[in-house]
Amino acid sequence: MIFTVAIDGPAAAGKGTISRAVAAQFGFRHLDTGLLYRAVSAKGGDPVDAARGLRPADLDRDDLRSLAAGQAASRVAAIPAVREALAGFQRRFAREEGGAVLDGRDIGTVICPEAEVKLYITASAEVRAHRRWLEVGGDEAQVLAEVRERDARDMGRDTSPLRAAADAVVIDTSEMPVDEAVRRASDIVERALEARR
Repeated sequence: MIFTVAIDGPAAAGKGTISRAVAAQFGFRHLDTGLLYRAVSAKGGDPVDAARGLRPADLDRDDLRSLAAGQAASRVAAIPAVREALAGFQRRFAREEGGAVLDGRDIGTVICPEAEVKLYITASAEVRAHRRWLEVGGDEAQVLAEVRERDARDMGRDTSPLRAAADAVVIDTSEMPVDEAVRRASDIVERALEARR
């Protein structure tokens, strides 16, 4: 069965946690597409060449989850040729047999507009910055400034800006425990699967 769950949203909204949980619950493969862009920026050199030469092993680096890696990923993600180089990989992953969950910034709008389920996970900038600060430490006010800067870059870029797909279900996790967010997302996926049976 080909079944794609597209999960989009800004940094630290909870989309990765929800995506991994949904994939595990339904036995689907999972791809954190942000890791692709983080790996491209971490490889250094020309970002387009790095994107074209990206290998699965490049996603296993220990330094891809840092705040700096996220900021760098946001910058290379704004390069249209980088996005184009990575789009085919993501689309193939999404439409292979067995089901897939992809999380990112443009999955439901650009990569997989045909996805059977589209979710947009969001939270206030303040809540997201606090979550990120708990992960990485440092100056919380600086983390908030960086979250807002990244939001502006991701939402304002000309190519594949971050936005909810018109038919996405929006889940705001600002005041929601993670288990409830996962349950809501899982219920939506379950209903879509039932409709396919």
